[in-house]
Amino acid sequence: MPYQAPVSEYQFIFDQVVPLAPVVANECFSEATQDLTDAVLNECGKMCNTVMVPLQRPGDLNPAKLENGVVRTSPGFIDGYVAIAQGGWVGISATPAHGGMGLPLALNTAMHDMMCGACISLNLCPLLSQGQIEALENHASAYLQNLYLPKLISGEWTGTMNLTEPQAGSDVGALSSKAEPQVDGTYKISGQKIFITWGEHDVAENICHLVLARLPDGKPGPKGISLFLVPKFIPNADGSLGARNDLRCVSLEHKLGIHGSPTAVMEFSGAKGWLVGQEHNGMACMFTMMNNARLAVGMQGVGVAEGAYQHALAYAMDRKQGRPMIAGGTGAIIDHADVRRMLAQMKSEIFAARAIGVACAVAIDMSKATGDADWLARAAFLTPIAKAFGSDIGVVVADLGVQIHGGMGFVEETAAAQYLRDVRITPIYEGTNGIQAMDLVARKMADGGTAAYALMDDIEALAAASSSTLARAVLDATAELRATTEWLLTQELNDRFAGAVAYQKAFARVLGGHFHLIAAMSGEGKRIRMATFYINSLLPEYTALCAQARAGSRDLYALELDDFAA
Repeated sequence: MPYQAPVSEYQFIFDQVVPLAPVVANECFSEATQDLTDAVLNECGKMCNTVMVPLQRPGDLNPAKLENGVVRTSPGFIDGYVAIAQGGWVGISATPAHGGMGLPLALNTAMHDMMCGACISLNLCPLLSQGQIEALENHASAYLQNLYLPKLISGEWTGTMNLTEPQAGSDVGALSSKAEPQVDGTYKISGQKIFITWGEHDVAENICHLVLARLPDGKPGPKGISLFLVPKFIPNADGSLGARNDLRCVSLEHKLGIHGSPTAVMEFSGAKGWLVGQEHNGMACMFTMMNNARLAVGMQGVGVAEGAYQHALAYAMDRKQGRPMIAGGTGAIIDHADVRRMLAQMKSEIFAARAIGVACAVAIDMSKATGDADWLARAAFLTPIAKAFGSDIGVVVADLGVQIHGGMGFVEETAAAQYLRDVRITPIYEGTNGIQAMDLVARKMADGGTAAYALMDDIEALAAASSSTLARAVLDATAELRATTEWLLTQELNDRFAGAVAYQKAFARVLGGHFHLIAAMSGEGKRIRMATFYINSLLPEYTALCAQARAGSRDLYALELDDFAA
């Protein structure tokens, strides 16, 4: 069975589970009517199924290559990218003032999910451009906006972000790249950046790099960093391409997965750049794009999980093995209880992670539309959960997909392993999931737990309105999560950090139960059955997770360094 974009799933979620209607009720998103939303979802689905799916396997088998200083992308990627750009998908949420569609981030989120399920390696290119568009919309001068945004939104040019250096990974403040002011108001940017996704390629005529660097008077650490726009080709005032800038790709990383996505080591040798935002305020500017990029990475995990699930389901429905285990069975391995368990886990986890991601996107849309502090707080609180849970589930589901294939999953011919290799990066980049968890229990709970409690209040209110056993289980889980939250708020920071990942997972588990319960309330038999499986079989993990979250750091630091020796 070839991949089919989950269009109907999104229509159900937007209608029944995380309604899009409150977003559309705001003037700035009023054009996103149901007719338009359905049209966007259907057209995106068609493009994924017909244009991107055929590029998934070639991108893995024929990776991008660096030849004489030029990166040649995988076969078909140029045409695939052009189709994305010409379809207007790069600018789906960008401001109409510069050619964007101005649609809700929730629709953009659905698009990334479907595109990643079709071909994550290609989708990473427009995803990075969208992040740069957002940063420029919020922080760049009018001159830079007018010159760059129309080209980025149209897809004629693409964007990247350059943070990481060999000695400065998660600790971005340790970077050594330098920026020297010039008399004409520009800057000379020098330094090396690594892990730059789509940092060099042949699918568009210009590549625009957002680069973090330190001015001569910049303080050590993150507060002394500035952000610069450094194009591959310096544009003329009319947008035509001028001279080649002093930057180059010196190598491409050899990676576990996403082979079709060129990950570059970039060298800037006095390249001309323009300041974005205020001097020494680069991290704040970069976080504008990083926060939404974190949600996008979570949805990358969901999208790849969907692809892995569909691949495994087709195999389980076709593969004959062993004697029939149930009356009237097909004789295929889907008759076996353990295979059904894995498929049920895959499908129910995908739904939970997808709904959490959409809830985060809707909160971001509502905060943008209304300026309401409560929506802003909810968006901020959900972001690390959506990123971590979506990417973790991507790995879990892709791993189960290999398991369902058995020995055939361990050989490359079935392509089951590609999903696992491709998705494994998602818990790592845009802030590792451990960093997301620490952010959740520190910055996101600096309000004394107000945002967390507000979310739990909503979960409890919905569950209390139902007398079902499923609702009772969600109420019990939320009560334990509330008690764990109260405990964490009384602890020292390192004790919170020790249990942060477990707490993050527990919160996601409860949110998953909440959204499955809403789906079951629709009355659809398949929704009730899948919610029953999730709430009975997966939600109970909250008990162990909450216990881990409350364990503190004492046992960890009781271990001596010799205890870790091999």
